[in-house]
Amino acid sequence: MVPSGEVSGRSRRSLAAVDPNYYLYERYLPANRRSRLLAAYYVLKRVLPRRLQLALRRAYARRQKMVAFPAWPIEPVLVNHRYDLIRDELRRTGASRIPLVNLWPHGSRFAFILTHDVEGPAGVANIPRVLEIERRHGFVASYNFVAEDYPIDPDVFELVLAAGGEVGLHGIRHDPRLFQSRENFEADLPNIHRYLRDWSAVGFRSPATHRRAEWMHELGCLYDSSFHDTAPFEPQRGGSCSILPFHFGDVVELPITLVMDHTLFEILQDESLDRWVDKSEWLIGHHGLINLLTHPDYLLSEERLDLYDRFLAFLACQREGWHALPREVAEWWNTRKALSCEPTEDGSTRIAGGPAEGATVAWASEVGGEVVFDTRVPSAVGW
Repeated sequence: MVPSGEVSGRSRRSLAAVDPNYYLYERYLPANRRSRLLAAYYVLKRVLPRRLQLALRRAYARRQKMVAFPAWPIEPVLVNHRYDLIRDELRRTGASRIPLVNLWPHGSRFAFILTHDVEGPAGVANIPRVLEIERRHGFVASYNFVAEDYPIDPDVFELVLAAGGEVGLHGIRHDPRLFQSRENFEADLPNIHRYLRDWSAVGFRSPATHRRAEWMHELGCLYDSSFHDTAPFEPQRGGSCSILPFHFGDVVELPITLVMDHTLFEILQDESLDRWVDKSEWLIGHHGLINLLTHPDYLLSEERLDLYDRFLAFLACQREGWHALPREVAEWWNTRKALSCEPTEDGSTRIAGGPAEGATVAWASEVGGEVVFDTRVPSAVGW
């Protein structure tokens, strides 16, 4: 049993009435202000030395940290909304517990994925060292490459695939142009589709996590991972407020739920594991997806490689977690979308909706005002 945890100051009634899409698709952000700020940022970025860029972003981060919504590092609005819907169903039915299709396969309490964005030749050259750390812990990861910014030897893809990982597309060029205008997006879309096909890739992450929710369904990939749950420090601030996957049409969104390494190390100047560990423990407690984004380009020193190694050791010690590739999580989320729980004639509960290997029933109840989930109750799985 895992408690639901803290409830925000918003009333349960107002949360239950909320439209999750308002948060998932960042409709709370004023679009015109967002585009003006992004344009100004990239004009300055082109003319300022790297050291001055970082100094300005560090100074601005102190102001960004004070943004009230989405709260950082944890914004619980959609977590609490999910619990409120369960409370409402418990009270409506008068049942002591209700069955749900467990969020993750095989009765897992949470899921975690490792993702990397490779931004230049130094990152490409560092991939073998990062892979070796992952191998030691029995983990696999996705590596996202920029198609036309730097040379990519085909042997690099083979190295990633041979280690059990997957290759994804990190845009055509590492600049903000893709989502700056509809004209740019439509011009790049054929190349995005071509590289996904030529690389046999099913995952996309946009450069610097730029995004427009209303266009993501056109990317032609199985999954995207360009949205954070909460991200006040990124050039495009905001966040989906979700610690679970969600959909843009047929595209599964895998939200980034831990602060990325560049923000942690370079902007916040924090060289500890505390932020990753503390947020991960909260995500585990709420049955969420841990999605860590790191860059081989910023894991160059032995000290930072050691931090990554120690964090993977922490993950390896967590009980009942499902470690998978991003594509496997996306495939599962598509499968789970079609499933439901239904009673059987003998009084048990089965999972209906189609063949679903690993699908199990989780039982939700309220104990002492908290929603808890028990995945240990035996259940018949059928279709």
